[in-house]
Amino acid sequence: QVQLVESGGGLVEAGGSLRLSCAVSGRTFNWWVVGWFRQAPGKEREFVSAVSRTGGGTRYADAVKGRFTISRDNAKNTVYLQVNSLKPEDAAVYYCAASYSVDAYAIWTTSNDYEHWGQGTQVTVSS
Repeated sequence: QVQLVESGGGLVEAGGSLRLSCAVSGRTFNWWVVGWFRQAPGKEREFVSAVSRTGGGTRYADAVKGRFTISRDNAKNTVYLQVNSLKPEDAAVYYCAASYSVDAYAIWTTSNDYEHWGQGTQVTVSS
């Protein structure tokens, strides 16, 4: 059973930063592609960023390019999302998701590609 637990959300002023973490249970973490999605009230869940299972490949939504950085530490079974220069429109519940892949270069950007999801962490940005 794979479990994902997000942490690191909170209230931050516009322009501020947070580091979100996604801890993934299980001994096969280096076989999982991991992505971050977010959902604001009244809006659909949207892709934010994803990282290949080796960490060698990353992908970002246009809205966050240059401000957010995804990384993973396979020794700690954790994926991080560094979020900088936060804007009010970044406020949302952030979810991490994971899916098994034999392809070392796979990176997925749609929620349907992911099998396992965390419960989310709230990011609130004050203007």
